[in-house]
Amino acid sequence: MKSILGIGNALTDILAILPDDSLLNTYHLPKGSMQHVDMETGDGIWTALKPLGVKYVAGGSAANTISCTAILGMPSGFIGKVGDDELGHLFKSDQEQYGIKTRLLKSTHSSGRSMVFVSGGNAERTFAVYLGAALDLVPEDLDPAWFEGYDYFHIEGYLVQNQDLVRRAVELARSAGCIISLDLASYNVVESNLAFLHDIVEKYVDIVFANESEARAFTGLRDPVEALAELAALSRIAVVKVGKDGSWVRSGEEVHFIHTWPADPVDATGAGDTYAAGFLFADALGLPLKACGELGSIIAAKVVEVIGTKIDIPRWKAAKEQMRELIASYSR
Repeated sequence: MKSILGIGNALTDILAILPDDSLLNTYHLPKGSMQHVDMETGDGIWTALKPLGVKYVAGGSAANTISCTAILGMPSGFIGKVGDDELGHLFKSDQEQYGIKTRLLKSTHSSGRSMVFVSGGNAERTFAVYLGAALDLVPEDLDPAWFEGYDYFHIEGYLVQNQDLVRRAVELARSAGCIISLDLASYNVVESNLAFLHDIVEKYVDIVFANESEARAFTGLRDPVEALAELAALSRIAVVKVGKDGSWVRSGEEVHFIHTWPADPVDATGAGDTYAAGFLFADALGLPLKACGELGSIIAAKVVEVIGTKIDIPRWKAAKEQMRELIASYSR
């Protein structure tokens, strides 16, 4: 089986159900917002959350994708940076339980975390993100030997806050002969790093994943099919996800619309990350382009049925069975 290496922000998701809005008010977090916080605020919020009974889940975009590829049976590795603390140890143990070969470097700063607060009758979600140690990953940390032997290299767009790191990573991956995939991550990340991302995609990226707003930010085109065509002109494969409606995939002149797989959605968090895992797994098997999108859609449908980014065992069993059936249909 072909193998995959990922690099990204090593974050732990901390999910807390709040009895009221007092904690949000104390830390000036508007309900429903996503705020980046500094170390002092991040540590203060975490200390305040502990007595509430929180749920810890290792996360981060690329790490979510790599966890899924490992579960699907691809030999998988991950590069990131954590603190020498409880959350750093939790992140490492979470990856190791899936058999991921971790390259987790240690920082003097606290481990990164994404604190998710659920409050109010409509279960509104508010985010406070402290990147912490994840921000300390630098180009000099990367060892060329880490990339050898991997067939795929997956990178999250959130890392472009350090453009030198991203450039060094894709250079090493290309030298090692990896197929490089990039998830554009967020439209505001794309907007603020547009020239750099265009350069990276044109020179290094084989497979690019974007949602509708990210594709628009990258190409300047509002129509997702037109944006897809422009992305596909720069890479071997382009994917533009259009939320609950499905996704578009293109390679050269081959274009397919992929319908969403049936699901009872409760939380869309992690859907893009898991879609990428299913797509890359299928590509590694040498399946047709349409099948790659369909396998991505199957897994994405399972993660939207749970709170957070971790699919439970029954849903994984169902996903694998559906994937086997779909793969078999392409070999008939």
